[in-house]
Amino acid sequence: MNSIAKMIDHSLLHPTLTDNELKAGCELAAKYRVACVCIKPYAVRDAAEWLEKTDVAVGTVIGFPHGSSCTNIKVQEAEQACRDGAEELDMVINIGKALSEDWDYAQREIEAIHNAAKANGALLKVIFENDFLTQDQYKIRLCEICSEISVEYVKTSTGYGFVKQKDGSYNYFGATDRDLQLMRKHSSSRVLLKAAGGIRTLDDVLRVQALGATRIGATATEAILLEAQRRGIE
Repeated sequence: MNSIAKMIDHSLLHPTLTDNELKAGCELAAKYRVACVCIKPYAVRDAAEWLEKTDVAVGTVIGFPHGSSCTNIKVQEAEQACRDGAEELDMVINIGKALSEDWDYAQREIEAIHNAAKANGALLKVIFENDFLTQDQYKIRLCEICSEISVEYVKTSTGYGFVKQKDGSYNYFGATDRDLQLMRKHSSSRVLLKAAGGIRTLDDVLRVQALGATRIGATATEAILLEAQRRGIE
């Protein structure tokens, strides 16, 4: 179970989560000794205090969930998060710029946030939000840029990238097998892969692990780990 736990970033990002629920989420993360909690930015300082005597890293999000903030604001978010105790940052790219194929902008922004993270001893995970990227070429170019910059992780989704479907409803696919294979293929071996969006069961975790993911974002952390325990998976 420990090897599965150390793949998990326990997600505490839903806008309705209360302060008490955030604290309970951190306590759950500490109980199971997951890799990281990814908590709402305003609560980073509290999470750092709650998790101070554990081996669970504190993470948060930058430009979440739509990635549309100005670059300098994202950099300030990153710096503030690090001052508050964040050790891992999950940033959303500027999706409109990627769809516009303004790759110079995308590269400058990712590099600026990566530099801010490095200067503060934090690692960076770059969220593509694949449901919005309608062509493979966008994802491939982002993998190439992230490899050139040597970010620590590329990541599939926020889990909040809802797209209007043909029936008028809003939903998302999240971490699909095809996207994970594409991202692993086109990223440097130095760049790790995080799968997020729709990972709710142990079998989901094992599936994305087999495709090269070494981290996952999950809200169903306890259910996943209890199932791993039941099945005797270390």
